[in-house]
Amino acid sequence: MQSARGVAGFWILAAMLFVAMASSSVPSPIYPVYAAEWQLTPLMLTAVFAIYVAGLLATMLVAGRLSDHVGRKPVLVAGGLLLVVSLVLFTGADGFVALVVDRIVQGVAVGLLIGALGAALIDNSLERHPSLAGVLNGAVPPFALATGAVSSGALVEWGPAPEQLVYVLFGALLLLLVAALFVVPERVTRRPGALRSLRPTVSVPRASRTLFRGVAGALVASWALGGLFLSLVPSALGAVFGIHDHFAAGALIAVVTGVGGLTGLAIQRLDTRRSLFLGLVALIVGPVVTVSFVFAHSLPGLVVGSAIAGVGFGAGFQAPLRMLLATAAPTHRAGLLSSVYVVSYLAFGVPAVVAGLVEPAFGFVPVLAGYGAFIVLAAAIALVLQLVARDAAAVEERAAEAVERTATGSVRTVAE
Repeated sequence: MQSARGVAGFWILAAMLFVAMASSSVPSPIYPVYAAEWQLTPLMLTAVFAIYVAGLLATMLVAGRLSDHVGRKPVLVAGGLLLVVSLVLFTGADGFVALVVDRIVQGVAVGLLIGALGAALIDNSLERHPSLAGVLNGAVPPFALATGAVSSGALVEWGPAPEQLVYVLFGALLLLLVAALFVVPERVTRRPGALRSLRPTVSVPRASRTLFRGVAGALVASWALGGLFLSLVPSALGAVFGIHDHFAAGALIAVVTGVGGLTGLAIQRLDTRRSLFLGLVALIVGPVVTVSFVFAHSLPGLVVGSAIAGVGFGAGFQAPLRMLLATAAPTHRAGLLSSVYVVSYLAFGVPAVVAGLVEPAFGFVPVLAGYGAFIVLAAAIALVLQLVARDAAAVEERAAEAVERTATGSVRTVAE
């Protein structure tokens, strides 16, 4: 039977993943405050968003496999403490340069944490619910992004010290969780190759590569959708609907990410391939509905489109992740998870940067439409690939059945 320490360790890791991911969305609802206070342009805000993604990606490329060699806990302690430092820096930010530095530090910290936390969750899976670790790896990030955005928006709108309090609260939570890592059992034995693992690389185990190529489009579409809602769609509230309430911006983000998290939980018992089809269809329909109602100036329609998009965000990420984790050996889990997040965060950040660059020339709404079209295209390509793969698998299955029937008939003829 699993020890109480093992069970406690599992939930400590899940909580740390939740708080770390939530902290990454905390600055988004505060951006309008920074923009008004420091005269930041939309391009500057996009740069702040992108620099976080760049720091995270660089770290995952360099250190994504490190915990497979030195153990999970050393990486988690280092990443957790660095994330606390980044949140402390945010409380004293006084301009654009400080904001950029803070986001770089935050990106590096989350980059250290995300692969190691996901792998540690699986290492410490609950014996009574062994599949729960994979479910939480997919469901926690959307829920966390929703919580970070809503709590930040609420504190900015109604709480004291809007540019400090939320960072202090999340920093204190992270410190407690770093201290609680003492309880978590270390499941990874140190092995040689730690320095060699720091060479920048995307590490996908051989057993996972074919599947990784097949589901990469779903990862791109789902996280590009997340980038759309964290970087551009909240601005539509002000630019199109004249709503400048900070809580409303956080709540709109939470519609997508919260529905995404609920979808991840709802599909845990559903066949992963069916879940993936569901996610891809929603990733096509959701952006179309969202952008259409922005053009129509319909706020209820925007919320409905956001909810549909949230289904795509949850299923489009959860299903591929579960499929991939099932193919990875324990010694390759952190590297595989880091590769998943490299692809995901490239899709999360690069389109947002492009949108920020072209928005002054084309205008907000056309850029929003182009961003949505990119998501629809990525999802449509992934859907076609899945349908082709399913048809190919069906043909192979029918051929195998025909061969088996032929062989059986031959045996009977010989016997007669």
